[in-house]
Amino acid sequence: MPLKTASSSAVSLAPALRPLACAGLVLAGAMATVAQAQTFPNLPITQQQRDIANQVAQAGVPLSELAPNAPSQYTVKRGDTLWAISGIFLQRPWRWPELWGMNLQDIRNPHLIFPGQILYLDTSSGRAILSTRRPDGGLETVKVSPRVRAESLSDSAIPPISLQAIESFLTEPLVVDEATFSKAPRIVATPESRVLLSRGDRAYARALYGSGQPEGATPLRVADGSQFRVFRNAVPLKDPETGEILGYEAQYVGKAELVRDESLRELAAPAAANTSFFSRAVSRGPQTEIVPATIDITQAKEEMRVGDRLLPEPPRDFSNYVPSAPGSEITGAVVKVYGNAVTFAAQNQVVAINRGSSHGVERGHVFALQRETARLADRTDNSRPMMRLPGERNGLMMVFRTFDKVSYALVLEIGDGVKVGDRFTNP
Repeated sequence: MPLKTASSSAVSLAPALRPLACAGLVLAGAMATVAQAQTFPNLPITQQQRDIANQVAQAGVPLSELAPNAPSQYTVKRGDTLWAISGIFLQRPWRWPELWGMNLQDIRNPHLIFPGQILYLDTSSGRAILSTRRPDGGLETVKVSPRVRAESLSDSAIPPISLQAIESFLTEPLVVDEATFSKAPRIVATPESRVLLSRGDRAYARALYGSGQPEGATPLRVADGSQFRVFRNAVPLKDPETGEILGYEAQYVGKAELVRDESLRELAAPAAANTSFFSRAVSRGPQTEIVPATIDITQAKEEMRVGDRLLPEPPRDFSNYVPSAPGSEITGAVVKVYGNAVTFAAQNQVVAINRGSSHGVERGHVFALQRETARLADRTDNSRPMMRLPGERNGLMMVFRTFDKVSYALVLEIGDGVKVGDRFTNP
């Protein structure tokens, strides 16, 4: 656990904030800086972030973008998110990178703010900027006692959105195409013919399929990677507009470690005394038998069984969400709503949409959800033509994970609920 240390002297807060969360850090001495660097990797600052920073470091946002009751200052509380804080100051919270004051040189990590920081709204220049510097030029100070205090920085950092709502979607579901899933290795046997497997159990797996070999399938080798996720029941995700299968969403059931390679073992020749059988064996050439790979179950969300599939563990992703509108017009529809037996998604629920990285969707893209459009007859026209009313905005969502043709998004603001088939547009 990292340590924060401080002396009895007053500590000045960082004078400016930076986006994405784009906020400053309370630095309580040099050791706190070191501890934080050890706790959080140097998260990458994207070119998009740098461009925004350079454009609006001094500009801020127009005063017309401020919420009618925007306060002059706000103290960050535990449980806040950057979206929620920005919603206090802005009519459109997704524009928060343009609101925060920026300092790319002095603050190394732009992704964190902490409870207790006081944010000041400065409108003296005719535009709005949020920072830790008082508009009158003074600096907020914090007096601390001369003792060592220990706390987890990761627990206290304010996330950009509710990470609790999306945590399982960052690590568990996987959307793959049919070819990838069809050639995925699978569990083929268990010791003592056990039906179900759990954490700590051993099992056997294969990637090869004999005469029906999928193209590109290779045997399981420890040297190629030993960590796998175990999946089951790949469910097709269909475009509600065209019926096209956009991908297969595999159900995550646990993790496994590969401990022994898959191989083929050559059988010994039969005894020479059995001449007729030996002759037949020689005519058929060398005989081999299959030796499946050995895996150990290291994590189990559900009990596993023969037939479950293995896919390589993806690299760990340190999520970095900078909200922005897409650079071009992107429209689409909701493919799936997640939750226990729900038809409508509410705030802080996850949906899948029918647009992904191949359509230009990126993490952090914000979309406006539309209410279902109504179709009715024009009673003012004697011919009674049918009309389709335009959809009205129903809320906002932000993309947090993308695949080729599908993305996951978190509903951040909503009016009447979201269901499969509802459309979305640029905000």
